[in-house]
Amino acid sequence: MSTKDAAWHDRMYNNRALVPDFADHFAHWQNASTQAREQLKGHLDLPYGDGLGETLDIFPAAQPNAPVVIFIHGGYWRSLDKSDHSFVAPALHDMGACVVVVNYALCPGTPEQPVTIPDIALQMAKATAWVWRHIAEHGGDRNNISAIGHSAGGHLAAMLLGCNWKKVGRDLPAGLVRKALSISGLFDLEPIRKTAFVQGDLRLTPAQVRMTSPAKWQRPRQGVLYTVAGGDESPEFLRHNRLIHQAWGPKTVPVCEDLAGLHHFSIVTDLTRPGTRLHALAQQLIAA
Repeated sequence: MSTKDAAWHDRMYNNRALVPDFADHFAHWQNASTQAREQLKGHLDLPYGDGLGETLDIFPAAQPNAPVVIFIHGGYWRSLDKSDHSFVAPALHDMGACVVVVNYALCPGTPEQPVTIPDIALQMAKATAWVWRHIAEHGGDRNNISAIGHSAGGHLAAMLLGCNWKKVGRDLPAGLVRKALSISGLFDLEPIRKTAFVQGDLRLTPAQVRMTSPAKWQRPRQGVLYTVAGGDESPEFLRHNRLIHQAWGPKTVPVCEDLAGLHHFSIVTDLTRPGTRLHALAQQLIAA
């Protein structure tokens, strides 16, 4: 058995090293995102707060009172941007959803304004609260909000399902987010704390790991989480996918699947392709 040293953690979690043509996937996302913004004519860079990175894009649905999907991008909490992920909006829009693509501050921030994963989690709660309060102005049904996220975004989407909304705002309903889809998500951040190539930016502490690891939480009292990972991802990403299913149980996590032939980056593109399993799962979740 391999010793779980720094080299092992790097092999398990460095997806860019595991997918040599990752830059081609990023280029496709950026090009498709530019086209999506031109096609859908959304409302871009709306502030949900006055903090670093606190903006979002809204792509309204064709019909009023539409289900709402909040999409949270990945990048190990330290890279990428909502503008790289507008490409998910057309497919979700075609499902009848009002699509919100959110931004957040990136770790490590600056010496004057350091950024931690707990900070980002609070930003996502803040963004979601903003959506609940304002999405009706853009044709969305605030009582039907789903969260979808990839990688670090999948982790953050799961956190929204377990959020104590009354602590975020007294006007917010307890079950503000009842549906989430985590794509290649991470649910126990202890191994990430031991992964050198990201820990330099994330600066995770043991206390932060306990606070922001959904697999260490009690099962949410309501709502469902669908989890998927690419069948070609590292053993650790496949383990995380099973881990949250084991921790929260099949009632809360009724879907836990490894999708054959997909890796950490191609799986996101599969979300946008009608006829794929992931596209069907997203459609099922939105309609639930």
